[in-house]
Amino acid sequence: MSYEDITLTAGDAEVTVQPGNGGRVGGLRVGGLELLRQGDRFGCFPMVPWCGRIRDGRFRDGGAVRQMPLNAAPNAIHGTVRDGAWKVARRTTDEAVLTYDLVEPWPYPGRVTQVVTLTEDTLTLAMAVEAHGSSFPAQIGWHPWFNRNLGGPDDQDVRVSFEPAWQEERGDDHLPTGNRVEPKPGPWDDCFGMPGGVDVGLTWPGRLELKVTSPEEWVVVYDEQEAAVCVEPQTGPPDGLNTLPRLVTPLEPLEAGTTWQWTRL
Repeated sequence: MSYEDITLTAGDAEVTVQPGNGGRVGGLRVGGLELLRQGDRFGCFPMVPWCGRIRDGRFRDGGAVRQMPLNAAPNAIHGTVRDGAWKVARRTTDEAVLTYDLVEPWPYPGRVTQVVTLTEDTLTLAMAVEAHGSSFPAQIGWHPWFNRNLGGPDDQDVRVSFEPAWQEERGDDHLPTGNRVEPKPGPWDDCFGMPGGVDVGLTWPGRLELKVTSPEEWVVVYDEQEAAVCVEPQTGPPDGLNTLPRLVTPLEPLEAGTTWQWTRL
């Protein structure tokens, strides 16, 4: 089976989709400027069937306790689909549809479908998780690594702006304590609540402004790394399989989407 990268184009925007590398968006170039950090682990990867960390890698489903591999010991992080190869269901010049069948270590059969759609000034990512048999708790999210600096000798670092209603208090273990607190200034590796929908602005002064939006009300912002800034819309907070599970049933998939829209400065 071929897992070649797919290139989508619209106007002077170009997106690389990598079915063979976790179904991630490997690059987003606008007028030749690469907005995403490059590398096999970066770009923008889908987080399914959970987002962020699961405490001790364990979650409860009814009476059963499920154990996920501790890939961020002592916790499990960012789901399983970013480690697999996705199938290409359909592609055109500006859209790609990918699917991934859930397999071990995830204990429930199901399918994830991701649609990547490009226009001249917008990238839209949509995902759905279906259950094939048993119902199960799940989350959907995206983990983009936006370049902090676009690389010109006079370029300034990106500025992040958003107005969350609250911040999830973070314990020493990087997991939410369950308390909601007033949003604090960065640097962040934190989850925020935006009940009206995620709306985060990224501005590279003199270059580009990009808005990350989503109907979902949760976003993790991570800007503790020198090279990149992450703005991660998701359907629930970290450890949400335990604290705020969203149930996927054979009749009702879990669906989510995010849109990135940019303007030149």
